[in-house]
Amino acid sequence: MKFSCEKALLQSAVTVSSRAVAVKSSIPALEGLLIEAKERELRITGFDLKTGIRTVVPAEVREEGSMVLSARLFGEIVRKMPDDVVVLTTERFTVRLRCGMSEFNIQGIDATEYPDLPAVEYMNTFHIRQSALRDMIERTSHAISQSDARPIHTGALFELEQGEENRLTVVAVDGFRLALRRESVSDVTGAKSFQFVVPGSALKEVQRIAGDTEQPMEVVQGERHIMFKTGDVTLITRRLEGEFLNYRKSIPTDAPIRVTVDTRRLTESIERCSLLISEQQKAPLRCTFRQGVVSIKATTPLGNAYDECPVAGDGNGLEIGFNNRYLLEALRAAPTPSVNLAMNTPVSPCVITPGEEGNVSADAFIFMVLPVRLKAN
Repeated sequence: MKFSCEKALLQSAVTVSSRAVAVKSSIPALEGLLIEAKERELRITGFDLKTGIRTVVPAEVREEGSMVLSARLFGEIVRKMPDDVVVLTTERFTVRLRCGMSEFNIQGIDATEYPDLPAVEYMNTFHIRQSALRDMIERTSHAISQSDARPIHTGALFELEQGEENRLTVVAVDGFRLALRRESVSDVTGAKSFQFVVPGSALKEVQRIAGDTEQPMEVVQGERHIMFKTGDVTLITRRLEGEFLNYRKSIPTDAPIRVTVDTRRLTESIERCSLLISEQQKAPLRCTFRQGVVSIKATTPLGNAYDECPVAGDGNGLEIGFNNRYLLEALRAAPTPSVNLAMNTPVSPCVITPGEEGNVSADAFIFMVLPVRLKAN
C-alpha cells in the first residue's frame, strides 16, 4: 500500500473515526484504525463492535491495500507532523510515514483481523437537517438514563410519523424526567410510522458529526442497526432492543395550575439558590407558586437561600420540591424566551412547554420533571 494525503484532511479523518475505537479490547485490532487505500480515496474506520465510524477522504493512491494501525499512536504521529503532505507506504507489516523532514516506522496489524462493519438493510429512511438533528440530541440527551437497570432507557427513542408533515420525535427518559423534541423531516421512505432506539453513546458521536448546517443527514433503519450518513462520514450503531416507556401516557394533560415564566430569569433564580447545594450537601428546591410570583428556597447545613421570580398566572399557593439539577437542565434545554409550567399537586410531574414567544410550534418540545417529596417545615 502506498498513498499520499494532505495532513489536515488525514488528521481530521483520524480524529473522527478514532471516537469509535475500543479503548481496551481482547481483540488487539479493535484498538486500532483500519486504513484502506483504494482508487482515489482513503477509508479510515474505527469500530468497537457496538458503534463504527468510517470516514472517507481524497488521496493519491499509488498502490492499493489495507492495514490496521494503533489509533492512539497513529493519531499522535499525524497530529505532530508538519503541515504538509503525508506519504504512507507499507512493506509487509512495517508502515513508513513521511511528512516534510519527519519520518516514522511503526508496526501494523493484518487487516484481515479487523471485523467488518455491519451491513445495514434499507428498511426505513429519512433525511433531516444536520443542525436540526444536532439540536434535538443536544436538548434531550440530558434525560438519557445512565443506569443499566433498564438498558432500553440508556438510549433515545426516535419515532417517525408520516402525514401532511413528516415529523420526527426524539424522546429520552431516566425515571426522574423526560425530554421530548419534534422536528420536520424529508424524503421519508418505508413504513408509514416506525420507531427505534439509538444508544446514548452513539448519539454523542452523531451530535459531533452533525454540523451547524442546513445540509441533510441520511438516517437509515436496518433490522438490527441504525446508520447515520453525511458527506464523507458514516456512523453505524446497534439498535437497543426492548420496550421503551409509553411517553404519551406518561405526560399528564389535565394539570389545573399553569403559569408562564421568563426562561432566563427563572434559570438565574434557581442557579442562585443552588449555590448551597452540592453532591455532599444535597437538598431539594422548595418552590411556592402564588399569584404573579414563585418563591424558591434551599436549606442545607451550609445555610439557606431565598429568591423570587415573577410569573404570569396564579399558582394557587402550590408548594412543590424539585431536584435543582433536573429542573435547571430542562430550562437550559428550552430554546424559547419563555416557558409554560403545568402542575397539579406536590407529587405530580411538572410539564414544561414552549411559551408563546419564540418562533417554535406549541409541541416543539416537552420537558417533564418529577417532584421531590418535601419534609414538613
